[in-house]
Amino acid sequence: MQESYKPHKIEKKWQSRWEKTKLYKARENYQKKYYVLEMFPYPSGRIHMGHVRNYCIGDVIARYKKMLGFNVLHPMGWDAFGLPAENAAISQGIHPAKWTYDNIDYMRRQLKRMGFSYDWDREFATCDPDYYKWEQLLFLDMFERGLVYRKKSPVNWCPGCKTVLANEQVEEGRCWRCGSEVEIKQLKQWFFKITAYAEELLSYCDRLKGWPEKVLIMQRNWIGKSKGAEIRFPLINHPGEITIFTTRPDTIYGVTFMSLAPEHPLVQKLTKGTPQEKIVNQFIERVKKQTHLERMAEDVEKEGVFTGAYCQHPLLDKKIPIYVANFVLIEYGTGAVMAVPAHDQRDFEFAKKYNLPIKVVIQPSDRTLNPETMEAAYTEPGIITNSGHFDGLPSEQAKEAIIQYLEERGVGKRKISYRLRDWGISRQRYWGTPIPVVYCPKCGIVPVPKEELPIILPLEINVKEKGASALADYPAFLETTCPKCGGKARRETDTMDTFVESSWYFARYACPDEKAAPLDKKRVDYWLPVDQYIGGIEHAVLHLLYARFFTKVLRDLGWLKIDEPFINLLTQGMVCKETYRCPEHGYLIPEEECKQGRCIYCGKKVEIGRLEKMSKSKKNIVDPEKMINQYGADTVRLFILFAAPPERDLEWSPQGVEGAHRFLQRIWRLIKEVSPSLNNKSERKNLDEGEKLLYRKTHQTIKKVTEHIERFHFNTAISALMEFFNVITDFVQKNETKRSLVLKDAIEKFVILLSPFVPHITEELWHLMGHKTWLIEQPWPKWEEEALKEELLLVVIQINGKVRARMQVPAEISEQEVKKQALNQERIKQLLTGKEVKKIVWVPKKLINIVA
Repeated sequence: MQESYKPHKIEKKWQSRWEKTKLYKARENYQKKYYVLEMFPYPSGRIHMGHVRNYCIGDVIARYKKMLGFNVLHPMGWDAFGLPAENAAISQGIHPAKWTYDNIDYMRRQLKRMGFSYDWDREFATCDPDYYKWEQLLFLDMFERGLVYRKKSPVNWCPGCKTVLANEQVEEGRCWRCGSEVEIKQLKQWFFKITAYAEELLSYCDRLKGWPEKVLIMQRNWIGKSKGAEIRFPLINHPGEITIFTTRPDTIYGVTFMSLAPEHPLVQKLTKGTPQEKIVNQFIERVKKQTHLERMAEDVEKEGVFTGAYCQHPLLDKKIPIYVANFVLIEYGTGAVMAVPAHDQRDFEFAKKYNLPIKVVIQPSDRTLNPETMEAAYTEPGIITNSGHFDGLPSEQAKEAIIQYLEERGVGKRKISYRLRDWGISRQRYWGTPIPVVYCPKCGIVPVPKEELPIILPLEINVKEKGASALADYPAFLETTCPKCGGKARRETDTMDTFVESSWYFARYACPDEKAAPLDKKRVDYWLPVDQYIGGIEHAVLHLLYARFFTKVLRDLGWLKIDEPFINLLTQGMVCKETYRCPEHGYLIPEEECKQGRCIYCGKKVEIGRLEKMSKSKKNIVDPEKMINQYGADTVRLFILFAAPPERDLEWSPQGVEGAHRFLQRIWRLIKEVSPSLNNKSERKNLDEGEKLLYRKTHQTIKKVTEHIERFHFNTAISALMEFFNVITDFVQKNETKRSLVLKDAIEKFVILLSPFVPHITEELWHLMGHKTWLIEQPWPKWEEEALKEELLLVVIQINGKVRARMQVPAEISEQEVKKQALNQERIKQLLTGKEVKKIVWVPKKLINIVA
């Protein structure tokens, strides 16, 4: 009786041996390299099924490429700074560092339990001073290049997290992390000048051929390039001017008022000490309570208030009233909009509400617009009117002519504008990389000398419960001396946005032990760019955009020679499961809190919801560790990879997990049974029909699995292996006493092809068959074209759609010949006697249908 399949014993055994021999250690041997990387995790405490799916995908690719002969780099580390650790520390009364490093230890054990082929010698956490030291150096290098600056500006403030958010971290007016409604505040902040790379970030999207188009569309839209004109409107009775950007210079003669964002600095200057000051300030306070999403929504009521001030129309002898409007945002354009109500719907609604003039300057070709009777703005192309010597021009042609006229008069110029705004990196929290500058009463802002790096984040500090940075109240950190004059100074107490750490970690993996510089140029030149990057679509305009920006900065600072960090990008789908909800007690954990369709607390009937992304809040999570303890890591890996293509959402199925486990048990039983007799040999030239079939199926499977792994169709690759195993099983059952060389070859190829998906059971079986080498060091099998050819085909013959006969024909038979042979079959001749054959339909390699 064969020993039963014991996954935990097998998996522990091989993981120990792999680790002891450093089987997956990457070395710069300068053969053809392949760098595969999954987005590194935040050490939140436990890995979840989304992690497992992401890392399983990467592991298949890494193992496959290694067997193809590539020198593979497959690292793992930890995105360890940020708000969750600090918030957890506050709620649990522990230090963020302890919370973080304890979680890293736990999650590392979990990942190792999955058998992933990581080079653990390259592991680091971004909260290690050996990592963020170099981040501080890069900050100083960027500061010297003018790519870092500090200014007071309106910022997105999250009252829940008590910190500033970048524009990219605001989703539908709410904090991307905690969901709190975002407010606008005026604060002094540090910025990275990502706009200096806006055009390159945009144009290089066309070079990213290995990226999903949906991600590139999101990046292009976020960068938001617009061509138009910058126009200056001089203020009346005040110094200065209002500068606006417009994509519609053809409507300049239709301006009837000016709209400023409530946050625009001119608003206070124009209204201070005037009768309008109180009214304007009251309006601004009311608008502050509206989210950006509400202010930008098409159906929101357009509201505003007159400032009491005017500006001069740059092309007409006409003064323009200046309003503050809720639908104008400071971060878009210049925060000021020339209002053309006849040709912009928001301006039209505003003008109607406040009884402001509407002037038509573009007429459609099929009718005449009357400002008195217009029910909506006309925004399509047309013919210019009421615009001086530009009358009669098509509006598209007039754009260019008017821009040229503005430039000639010195009141405007051609301009390209971007939606992208500079990246605000200041965070008013403790658990992050200290910003390496000091403030001196005499010298102002002074960068910390590079030789004094790192500026260590003090770990002995108590984290504030209110959430504000504790560094401001810690004299040992705060108080310092000015590097320039030696006088008393104070350190910056803001820390960097945690997205800074994840913007260059992939480069540091190439040389994590480098002590003298951020990067070892020789090693990064060898390993970078990343050949295959894997992670969620939710990072399309956050991490991925920042990583592209940082790569270009590192290139210009002389650390990298590449333009883009990731050649290929795979955005995997989510892991989904249905939800269970009690009308009284809310979401329930189905296995623990729901019995026979009813809530265990109140007995009420439970509502089974639709499939949704696994989340703790909806209690529809499945603990990977529990699954591993029950079935083993290989079963979990196999199910995750088989259940859906990587880019699609995956529906969790307990039955699917059971099915994957049964398949591995079948493999175990069969190979354990036949392996002792696999050394019997027979000559391949004397193959019988069964051996020919198995030999052909072996090479067909090699081809199919290889092609499907290359396309990341892991589910269909596994399906092909299941089909192959059934053929092997059938051969063994029909040839109980015969163990041919063909069978030995088929089983060995099967084990090799299966190994990237389930490495533990295949390693055990490989050695059980007498091999002494590691499976991952085996060359990936190649198929023989000659072996793929079917020698004979079984063709079904139908008459008027009904099966009447079958015949065997050569695989390479022509259509003319197969039709001829079908008509010559004795049974077919009999059935067609006295009938007229109208046509014959040939479905290649399958059937003939005779219409008679």
